[in-house]
Amino acid sequence: MQLALYQPDIPPNTGTIIRLAACLDVQVHIIEPCGFPFGEKSFRRAGMDYIDQSMITRHKSWDHFLEAIGRSRIILLTTKADHIYTDISYRPDDILLLGRESAGVPKGVHDRADKRVIIPMTPETRSLNVAVSASMVLGEALRQTDLFPPYAG
Repeated sequence: MQLALYQPDIPPNTGTIIRLAACLDVQVHIIEPCGFPFGEKSFRRAGMDYIDQSMITRHKSWDHFLEAIGRSRIILLTTKADHIYTDISYRPDDILLLGRESAGVPKGVHDRADKRVIIPMTPETRSLNVAVSASMVLGEALRQTDLFPPYAG
């Protein structure tokens, strides 16, 4: 299971997602350009010391990302979705794609996704924080695929 961030533009959200991925042993793809200077200083508060424990791959563009991932299935988290995120079957090699906080993903990226999933919300609300969305869907995907790290307690 992997996470991919399409041109992220809020450093604390990116740091939080990097921390989430480090704690759950999940790779993170950063698809550039980012809306901020990419580096430890940008993530210091949210990512804390987890950046050194993270598996982060940066891609110069969407095309470079697609070339690098090969045939992996892309599941886009979006408000314009075909399925509720709990209603699909996840596979261990899936990549969960999150769009920019300010704009989502362009039509070409949306259309390229193999599946599009939504988190049901009240009609009065627009969207969840991207890091919250990532944690909800990643949790379901890891549960279904039995890929949570072993419990050490």
